[in-house]
Amino acid sequence: MIRGWQVATSALAIVVMVATLGAEANAAQCGNGPGGFEAWKQQFSGEASAKGIGATAIAALMQTHYASATIAADRGQRSFGLSLEQFMAKRGSATIVARGRSLKQSQAALFASIQQRYGVPPGPLIAIWGMESGFGSQRGNQNMLSSIATLAYDCRRPEFFTDQLYAALKLVDRGTLSGSTRGSMHGEIGQTQFMPKNVLAYGTGNLDVAANALSSTANFLRAHGWRAGAGYQPGEPNFAAIEAWNAAGVYQKAIAIMGRQIDGQ
Repeated sequence: MIRGWQVATSALAIVVMVATLGAEANAAQCGNGPGGFEAWKQQFSGEASAKGIGATAIAALMQTHYASATIAADRGQRSFGLSLEQFMAKRGSATIVARGRSLKQSQAALFASIQQRYGVPPGPLIAIWGMESGFGSQRGNQNMLSSIATLAYDCRRPEFFTDQLYAALKLVDRGTLSGSTRGSMHGEIGQTQFMPKNVLAYGTGNLDVAANALSSTANFLRAHGWRAGAGYQPGEPNFAAIEAWNAAGVYQKAIAIMGRQIDGQ
């Protein structure tokens, strides 16, 4: 026998399911090529407006273009499949370490200040700085918002990049970024290549300024469990914070090794 409350509960569940399906049906639909991008932008802009994104950011979103170069780069990330030795050679680890040791000395006061505040020593920060942008020399020249909007539209990883797009739009609304901000292929910006969600959460100023980018990176690492004085090699307590920075195993190990060499350990 089905009791009255069971009928009511079942009816409520059906209403919720139908509403959910309706919301999914009305959500901006992903695509695998440029053909649907303009229609997607129209749909997404309506959703973004309903969630409180302002007119300035919506206007910037509507000016974005489908970034074919970003899609090609997203499909071709072959270096993360290399062995650790191959990866480090390809990324120029010896050069990063040599330059990093020099920067550690010439900017000793900056790194001492960062370590005092966040507990992160110079080595891993400098290794990330060198790996991500060649110490600020290669910050990318793609339209940041177009790159992220394209990846949010693309069916490969729309959930991850939709979150990034909302963060980018909030930053545009705040005036921190603009529709003309330039970045790398996946929308990373600044000297240590922050994604928009991380700019919102951990950014400490203009990330095109090295001191701000390095402080923001240390802030990220501390927020992900970095403990002052603990080791950061694989198996040591702080390695997990490096893992949080980048998901690729060869990248994580390369940062740990270069950081140790820069720190003279």
